[in-house]
Amino acid sequence: MGRWKAIGGAVAGIWLACATAGAQTLTVWHDLGDNGIAWFERMSAEFAKERPGASVRSLSFPTDQWFGRVIGAINTDTAPDLIFNNYERVIRIQTQTSRMMDMKPVLEAVTDRGFLGEDDLRVATFKDRMIIIPMQRVQMALGMRKSWLDKVGETFPETWDDVKRVAAKFRDGDPDGNGRADTVAMALQAAKPRDLIHMLDLFVFGSGLRHTLVDPSGKVVIDQPAHAQVLEEFLKTYSSYRFVAPDTVNHSFSEMYQVIEGGRAGMFRVGDWNVRKWDQPAVLNGDFVSGPWPKFDPARPNAVVIGGMRGIGIPENSPNKQLAIEFARFMLGKAAQQASLETVGAAVRKDLDVSKLSERSQYFARAEARLAAYDFPESVHPWYPEVEAAYHRKLLAGIASPPADWKPFIAETAREMRDMVARLAK
Repeated sequence: MGRWKAIGGAVAGIWLACATAGAQTLTVWHDLGDNGIAWFERMSAEFAKERPGASVRSLSFPTDQWFGRVIGAINTDTAPDLIFNNYERVIRIQTQTSRMMDMKPVLEAVTDRGFLGEDDLRVATFKDRMIIIPMQRVQMALGMRKSWLDKVGETFPETWDDVKRVAAKFRDGDPDGNGRADTVAMALQAAKPRDLIHMLDLFVFGSGLRHTLVDPSGKVVIDQPAHAQVLEEFLKTYSSYRFVAPDTVNHSFSEMYQVIEGGRAGMFRVGDWNVRKWDQPAVLNGDFVSGPWPKFDPARPNAVVIGGMRGIGIPENSPNKQLAIEFARFMLGKAAQQASLETVGAAVRKDLDVSKLSERSQYFARAEARLAAYDFPESVHPWYPEVEAAYHRKLLAGIASPPADWKPFIAETAREMRDMVARLAK
């Protein structure tokens, strides 16, 4: 009896080993929160249909924690199988680790990729290495509280003069009707370099200009007449125009969102990923409309800004690299991209069903406005982040203690930036 029991146990063990031999779980680290977790859960179920036994487990971390965890894990050979984030954030990972896989051969094996344009592939490349496969274009529009526009008798503004007129009414006209002076015209941010310069990026590229601080050759552009005009008005928005909350210099993403989702702001940035949450009754209940950033010159077409590209990357020391490659390719397929659109609000394919999305989500999904893409100088100039940080400090000092005339301030700042670029570029 013991002999047969032992044989039976051995057979069962062999059967279990065979049944689980193809079972693998991929781990993905991202910072997309609950929406991202829902997206990867849907993709895991779809991927298992093509790759029986395979599953995908995603972990979401706050962005600052994501950086530290990913860099530490890659450098100590405890990396996740894949990482997912904005392109410029993966640049930082590659800079700190030099261990992100070149995704170009991975993408070249995908036959259905014609929807990826030149800009998509350009921003995915860093120092001749494709560090992500593009998965989600990050569209960012100017948002307005629709009920506030109705209350003050305005329509969605097109020019910067329109914006200033509407903003003054939002600031002073009690647009929420509660009888208290508790509204702000705009919800912006400024605490960190990427906070303030990111906001400036939107005004610059959205108004039809190229380059926020330097052009691809490294030339400083901020004192060119058109750029200087946008920069001066942008700085006045934080200072003499009083369009933002007084403590905005201390606001980063979370504080800016608190102002928006708390119903205090009439104008704000709307990312395609924001719409799903802001459509909910407990947040903004869909009480907003999106459109292009304002025109500063009638001769230049304004636009909604593509402020980044989110994508999937694979560390060189990924524990399950071959399966990770298969999943990365799968993520460009129609099922995965449809799930991306419905959970996160962004995708790159053009053949997806948008009929179930809200009107506000369809605005982004159909790309109803002209789109203008960032140029990402950090992918060309290794010294750019240091220059941008110095630029941020200079602008923040100006906002904290506004000059009587911004024009000399901008000229002086341009000289300082040129000196710094010349020194660092050597």
